Amino acid sequence: MLETSARLLRLLSLLQAHREWSGADLADRLGVTPRTVRRDVDRLRELGYPVNASPGTGGGYQLGVGAQLPPLLLDDEEAVAVAVGLRAAAGQGVEGIGETSVRALAKLEQVLPYRLRRQVGALNAFTVPMMRSPRSPVDASVLVELAHACRDSERLRFEYRDHAGATTRRTVEPHRLVCTEHRWYLVAWDVDRADWRTFRADRITPRPPHGPRFSPRPAPAEDLAAYVSAGVSTRTYAAQATVRLKLPMAEAAQVVGPSDGVLEPIDDRSCLLRTGAASLEVLVIHVLLMGVDFEVIEPAELTEYVRQARDRFSRALGDGPSIDAEADRAVATGDGSGT
Repeated sequence: MLETSARLLRLLSLLQAHREWSGADLADRLGVTPRTVRRDVDRLRELGYPVNASPGTGGGYQLGVGAQLPPLLLDDEEAVAVAVGLRAAAGQGVEGIGETSVRALAKLEQVLPYRLRRQVGALNAFTVPMMRSPRSPVDASVLVELAHACRDSERLRFEYRDHAGATTRRTVEPHRLVCTEHRWYLVAWDVDRADWRTFRADRITPRPPHGPRFSPRPAPAEDLAAYVSAGVSTRTYAAQATVRLKLPMAEAAQVVGPSDGVLEPIDDRSCLLRTGAASLEVLVIHVLLMGVDFEVIEPAELTEYVRQARDRFSRALGDGPSIDAEADRAVATGDGSGT
């Protein structure tokens, strides 16, 4: 039985490595008869591998395209190449494939022999990518460990460093990893605080042993990306605001990142931005730097800070007092004509 299984794996590897094989060539490579090759091909088909056969002297066997992806066999060089590529995609926060890369990397590294893990580690340690890096790089091995805990529904223990540098010990039930262009976040149920929390992965230092297993809870939101975006851009700040951006939502999304705020459509010419900052003064600068015309919806106090910023800019440009300031002075001195 073991010999047959090993031969099937060898046959599968040959079919994946070459476009087409004749029955005689496969029999010669495997050291069996053509009849045994036909039986082994039938077994592969039963396992879900779409092996096509062409009759005649010019025919042969070919691995076709199936409805589902069957397991693949990789040689050492191929495994190293795939692992390095997945690490690069995960570490650089490539849009749309970062989380998928981590899941695939977790599966691959689980079965990589130690000698190949060393090769992958060396290639990553001594390679400098000439591309924009994330603001807060996180070790791919940490992402893999977090992904394993999410997949296995296993309690996770780690030290967490907050923005001020203070460290706390956490025990959580991990749910999902969420990635943006610049950062990775772990959404998890904090056991000690009995509530959902979002953790920046670059501030996590795992402290195994992990466990035990747990029954997953319903997610805190249907759209986890929007949930994390609202948490890191709005809920975490003391000052919060809603402004109307005079730009279609699709265009605004090119300017406003997930860590800058949450966008909601209004019509084909404008959208809402919900965002936050340490103070209303900082919030004004935050919105101004987006370079988009806007209108304050709430809070009302933000309008006064916008007015103050306008007056400062006007004075900095040497334009003298603002129009409102001139009007206020006229009313105060009795020079206003009124209407």
